[in-house]
Amino acid sequence: MASAANISFLLADVDGTLVTEDKVLTPRARDAVMRLNGKGIRFAITSGRPPRGMSMFVDPLALAEPIAGFNGGAYVAPDMSVLETHTLAADAASKAIDMLGKLGLDAWLYTGDAWYLRNQDAPHVAREGWTVKFPPEVTKSYEDYYNQAVKIVGISDDHRLVQKAETEIGNALDGSASVARSQPYYLDITNINATKAAVVRYHASRLGVPASEIATIGDMPNDVLMFRVSGFSIAMGNASDEVKSQASAVTDSYNDEGFAKAVERFLLGGS
Repeated sequence: MASAANISFLLADVDGTLVTEDKVLTPRARDAVMRLNGKGIRFAITSGRPPRGMSMFVDPLALAEPIAGFNGGAYVAPDMSVLETHTLAADAASKAIDMLGKLGLDAWLYTGDAWYLRNQDAPHVAREGWTVKFPPEVTKSYEDYYNQAVKIVGISDDHRLVQKAETEIGNALDGSASVARSQPYYLDITNINATKAAVVRYHASRLGVPASEIATIGDMPNDVLMFRVSGFSIAMGNASDEVKSQASAVTDSYNDEGFAKAVERFLLGGS
C-alpha cells in the first residue's frame, strides 16, 4: 500500500466526501482541516459543482488555495475571482446534449456563471439549487450557449442508464471531452483537460510539489482519476467497491465522519 508519509497537500472531493449526505460540513470535518493547516499541510477542494457553489466553504475552512469547480473546468481564487476556465468545444457540447436526449436523460448546461435547463421541475433540480445556492435559468434551446459551456450534466435516477450513457458518450466524444459520473445519477461532461487528475497536476505545478506529496480523497469514479496521479489516495466508505479497490486506503462513510477520520488517521497520525 502507498504511504501517507511526507504528505504536504490534500485535495478533497466535496459531495459524498467532505460533506454528509445532507450536504453538511460537520464541526469534526472543519476541525480536521484546521489541524492540517496547523501541521503545514495545504488543503484544497475540487468538485463537479460550479465554483460559486463552493463559496460557502471558504470562510469555515479558511481556504487559501485555488478552488477547482466543474471538475477542473474552472479555477477560482478564494475570493471567487477567475484564474482559469476550460470550456467544451461547441460541437462536443452540441453532440453531448443530443446524445443525452436520445438516451433519455435530462440535460443541464453550465457556463462560467450560469446554469441552464429546460424543465425547472425535473428530478434533482430543486436539490441542486439548494446545494449550490443559486437558481437555474430556464431556456427552450441550448444552442446559444454551446460555445460557453464549461460543463454539461446528464441526469437520471436510472443509475444503469447513467452508466450506459457514460460509456456511449465517452466513446463518441473520446479525445474531445471528459465524460465521468460525479454521482450515481449525474454524468458530467467537461473539457478534455477538465478532470480531477488535471486538478492534481495544476496544484502540483503551482506549488512545486511532487505527486508523491499529494493525498486525494473521494467517493466516485471521477475521483479515481485523481487517485491515480497522487501519492496517497483515500476512498470513502460510501464509495463503490470499484472505487475502493483503486485507492491506497479506505475510510468510513460520509455519514460517519469518514473525511475527518481519514485526515486524523492517515495525515495527522492519529493525533
